[in-house]
Amino acid sequence: MGSLLEVEAVTVSFGGHRALDQAGLSAEAGRVTGLIGPNGAGKSTLFDVICGLRRPVSGRVTMNGREVTRLGPARRARHGLARTFQRLELFGRLSVRDNLLVAAELGRRHGDAHAVVDDIIGRLGLDQVADTTADELPTGTGRLVEVGRAMATRPSVLLLDEPAAGLDPTETEKFAELVRTLAADGVAVLLVEHDMGLVMSVCDQLFVLDLGTIISSGPPEVVRRDEAVLAAYLGEG
Repeated sequence: MGSLLEVEAVTVSFGGHRALDQAGLSAEAGRVTGLIGPNGAGKSTLFDVICGLRRPVSGRVTMNGREVTRLGPARRARHGLARTFQRLELFGRLSVRDNLLVAAELGRRHGDAHAVVDDIIGRLGLDQVADTTADELPTGTGRLVEVGRAMATRPSVLLLDEPAAGLDPTETEKFAELVRTLAADGVAVLLVEHDMGLVMSVCDQLFVLDLGTIISSGPPEVVRRDEAVLAAYLGEG
């Protein structure tokens, strides 16, 4: 279907430290792309660059064929970008339904916001907690609500930042099915995740980041045998 997200030769420096050095990746419509690497590799910084929270020293970001490098987060969202966060960022005093409705109202150009919310609640199996406030939810359910809120904007590019954190094995398996479904709908999914079982089972393409540089890319079955990846990420020589 073609790349909906292109990150080209992005460099970010913090004082004398180069957090990203000519880093690049792409995410295609209908596919799940994984971004993996050890702690401190620069994954969060790269996500911030893609979302417009941090401007790179050099390089560029393109979405849907349009360069967005100098656009802020709100304008990128209007161009079809949505994301989740490592730490749950729900509106704690609002119900699940209202959390989703806030996002659906932003994406109301896609149709009736209430109908969109009802569809997502059914799709994610949130019917029993739809009127529960977010503060009362267990972590696994909260993760689903956050993904649902991102879905409510009808994104073309969806960034998932460690979405399996706090999930038990059953919840992780269900979440994997959800991610595959989202990609099948034509969304370009970019996943940062430490659960290698989840990564290897859902990703069509992997990019491996180490010390701010992409050291390997390709299908999971190829990347997992890359000696540089085994040494840098999996801790094997």
